[in-house]
Amino acid sequence: MVNLSATILAFNEEKRIGACLESLRGVADEIIVVDSYSTDRTREICEKYGCRITQRRFDGFGAQRQYATSLTTHQYVLSIDADEVLSPALQESIKKLKEVGFAHRVYNVSRLNFYCGVPVKHCGWYPDLQIRLFDKRYANWNLRDVAEKVIFRDSVRPELLDGDILHYRCDTREQYSDVSRRHAAMKAKVLAVSNEKIGSLTPFVHGVKAFWHTYIAEGGILEGNVGREIAAAHYRSELLAYSAAKALAKKK
Repeated sequence: MVNLSATILAFNEEKRIGACLESLRGVADEIIVVDSYSTDRTREICEKYGCRITQRRFDGFGAQRQYATSLTTHQYVLSIDADEVLSPALQESIKKLKEVGFAHRVYNVSRLNFYCGVPVKHCGWYPDLQIRLFDKRYANWNLRDVAEKVIFRDSVRPELLDGDILHYRCDTREQYSDVSRRHAAMKAKVLAVSNEKIGSLTPFVHGVKAFWHTYIAEGGILEGNVGREIAAAHYRSELLAYSAAKALAKKK
């Protein structure tokens, strides 16, 4: 039997992290939680599940995830977010790997995203492949603040696991809008220090492209009102990110 570490980033996740931790029962041999100084019951809930909890100021997703990986004691690491749950099929896939041994260095996992409780199969939200299980000797997270990912050598080929990560993005439209605004603010800082030229029409152009890609190219129109709301949120997020980046660059 091969041991497995799981890592979770958390901040005020008392409503969701219990389901996440419950799905790791019998799968993870240790759970590392990096908490960004939650003010709710997040730490208390994690302690009940026997997690190792470390508090660290949030300084970008990539750096936070890489730090979490550095705290693990086992060779293979499963990275999961507090608002995500392993499906029963994925639980069984990972358990089987632990029994027979990991034959690959990195593993792909399909992620099924939920919007206000509704599973979304279009909008570019499924299968939404993610590298979430890896041998930390050969792979780790990059240091990007947003759109972070696990990086590894080109010679390494990811293996797709059966089952899904169930990602409960939001409970309400307002919650999704709040998350989108926070991500837009982080993206703006990245854009502001890049070499990309941001003209007066750039925010609008990128917003329209985001809406078209989500609603038309990725089939969001097939999701009805949900698809339209997600596409509209993507439009606003890109518009805000590029507008804020332009203001930051001008200020500098």
